[in-house]
Amino acid sequence: MPGAMRLNRRAVLRGVAGATLALPALEAMGEIVTANPPKRFCALYTANGMSLPKPEHGINDWSWFPTAEVDGQFEFGKSTEPLSPFRDHVSFVGGLYHENGTKADPHVCSDMWLTGAPLHSPKPGAFNSVGLDQVIAQHTKQYCRQPSLVLSIDAGVGFLSRTGTISYDLQGRPVPAENHPRRVFDRLFRADRSSLEEQRNHLKSRMKLVDAVLESANTLNQKLGSSDRDKMEQYLASLSELESRLIASEKWIDIPLKEQDYSHLNLDASPEGEPAEYYRNMFDLIALAFDADITRSVTFMLNREDGMGISDTFPLKLGLTRTHHNLSHAGDKDGQLEFAKYDRFLSEQLAHFFQRMEEYRDTEGSVFDNTIVLFGSGASTTHWPKNLPTLVAGGNAMGLRHGQYWKQGENRMANLFLSILNSMGIEQNAFADSTGTLANSIFTKV
Repeated sequence: MPGAMRLNRRAVLRGVAGATLALPALEAMGEIVTANPPKRFCALYTANGMSLPKPEHGINDWSWFPTAEVDGQFEFGKSTEPLSPFRDHVSFVGGLYHENGTKADPHVCSDMWLTGAPLHSPKPGAFNSVGLDQVIAQHTKQYCRQPSLVLSIDAGVGFLSRTGTISYDLQGRPVPAENHPRRVFDRLFRADRSSLEEQRNHLKSRMKLVDAVLESANTLNQKLGSSDRDKMEQYLASLSELESRLIASEKWIDIPLKEQDYSHLNLDASPEGEPAEYYRNMFDLIALAFDADITRSVTFMLNREDGMGISDTFPLKLGLTRTHHNLSHAGDKDGQLEFAKYDRFLSEQLAHFFQRMEEYRDTEGSVFDNTIVLFGSGASTTHWPKNLPTLVAGGNAMGLRHGQYWKQGENRMANLFLSILNSMGIEQNAFADSTGTLANSIFTKV
């Protein structure tokens, strides 16, 4: 309507004594709110590949990739069967690979999963490049309280080739991950003015110390060994990530969070405890963060490569006989079957996550409809860098057409990433070493 009043997207009503109330999504806020629900991205990584049994094992029905069709539709294998209620929201994508992954040490597959960087031949002074999640965060951060949420089974960043995070910033530095439900909850839902001020003062004191230490950075770096230089880089990355988080959170202090029910959370769940309880609480926190529009870009590293970290023992806790990395190398039928049973366990956790997001509603559709979830591994089996196990879920409101096992020869993983960006309305001509989008695929708006 000509001359109609337009309200700011983040408008609030200021009431008596300065109280604030969040406005509902009114037409007066404009098309950006009423016609454009949040577009979100979540990347979930599991290490060591998936179980893809050899034909001679006679257990094809346990293959992670579908091996059978019924009435023209793929049939879920036993390891992904828990996802069958979401057939219209999930698709398998086969034949993907990172061109640079075929040239690199197989243990860097998690480092490059979201970047596709040439880790076999890095540029001087650099190791990695920006990850897909952080590109998305740059385009969505103005709409939400926190640019991104980076989670992992083990906190921190790990180390090169045995990373503890799958997120890399614009400079290719690893973004430190959080792994404890209570700390994640406090960061997401308890960032009040007093705690922000305390964090800010603590950050300033730490940065002054770092500035003093790095006053003669060139001389210092010459004296530091490789391990110490890595530690210094990790420390600086932690400061940078915390600083950006505080800056983003500061402007939202006076805008109340959406009212939500947290009663189902167990914030004391721990990786040292029962694996399913831990994973489900972490997934519940992600779903709540999306529902409250606190962030629109999330990564969660479920397991680490090469037997690193506590998650390697999760199969033992579930009653299986070998560790996760050991199972990934199993060439015998029993070992591959147990590996597949662990894949099924992960599918059960994903099904819980998908159900949560389906229950939460946006102005149009569910949170699941407006979230693209990427689940997969940076290797196939036994560190093979081709046919990377990949599942794409959600995003139905962004033009994704699901219920497919899509495979058309070999395609670069970066082409999938470019398709995701375009589906989210982030128009880029290229990402990493992409050669184009995945045409005639599950992505209908690329």
